[in-house]
Amino acid sequence: MENLATFIRALPKAELHMHLEGSIEPELMLEMASRNAVDFPYSSAAELRAAYDFKDLQSFLDILYAGNDVLRTEHDFFEMTLAYLRRANADCILRAEVFFTPQAHLRRGIPFEVAIGGVLRGLEEGRRQFGISADVIIGFQRHRSEEEAFEVFEFARPYRDRILGVGLGGAEAGHPPRKFARVFAKCRALGWHIVAHAGEEGPAEYVEEALDLLRVERIDHGVRCEEKPELVQRLADLQIPLTVCPLSNVKLRVFPTMSAHNLKRLLTQGLMVTVNSDDPTQFGGYVNDNLEACQVALQLSKADLTRLARNSIESAFIEDVEKVRYSRLIDDYTQSTH
Repeated sequence: MENLATFIRALPKAELHMHLEGSIEPELMLEMASRNAVDFPYSSAAELRAAYDFKDLQSFLDILYAGNDVLRTEHDFFEMTLAYLRRANADCILRAEVFFTPQAHLRRGIPFEVAIGGVLRGLEEGRRQFGISADVIIGFQRHRSEEEAFEVFEFARPYRDRILGVGLGGAEAGHPPRKFARVFAKCRALGWHIVAHAGEEGPAEYVEEALDLLRVERIDHGVRCEEKPELVQRLADLQIPLTVCPLSNVKLRVFPTMSAHNLKRLLTQGLMVTVNSDDPTQFGGYVNDNLEACQVALQLSKADLTRLARNSIESAFIEDVEKVRYSRLIDDYTQSTH
């Protein structure tokens, strides 16, 4: 029987939904806490990993924001970014579009230029060391005010040519996309790409709002679109990408088990589904771990896995010539593994 786990590990792919702050391994988090003299509530990597047992999105966010406190200097943000890209390169990720949330750091007194400076320097070093194509998407926190989002927009504007786009994250329940329609219009006018988390903890109507009011190009998560068959058909017809994060969905109890996940159904219905890691250290795995878990639980075929990889490249915010080049690498790989 063909070893699909081995196939997955070297399959060329893109990652389009990954939060940098959720990629810090416990060992690095503890190292940062020590050198920055942070009063951190966990004394060991094992203790921290044991805390990654969430009952919902908010319980996860509480621990994530506590972990943010170790990030104090530009070097910390640089190190966080480069560490993720090192792992992404090992997982055969050709293109990474990563989320970064300035509000979580501005509220702690970390200047925007310190945080974004470290991230951008990390992305540059990742390109230099690994040849990986990578860019950053600034995320607005939906549970904060529209006024605060506009403040972040003004901080980010001078970096317009180095920021790929903007997204919407944070606690979804009770915070519909329409709350940020005006700030997203400003971002779109600057030429930034537009994405939003919707249809994870929130209902299918939030996906519709993201499409109609924010005019997003991708939906992050989107798995609750099945609540409205007409929305599923719309997403399929328009080929709006869904950046699905299966291990995260199970960890946060969107689905009770991986075998109950709707990823394969959505794929079968013709949606532009991609697989991503969300916050890999907290949710139990990087992209390859997500693909392997889906393959086993949902009985994905080699053709399904190849399609997911193609979808990730097709959904990336890169030039068509790059998409063609990366797609050829997928072709070469799949042909070599026959």
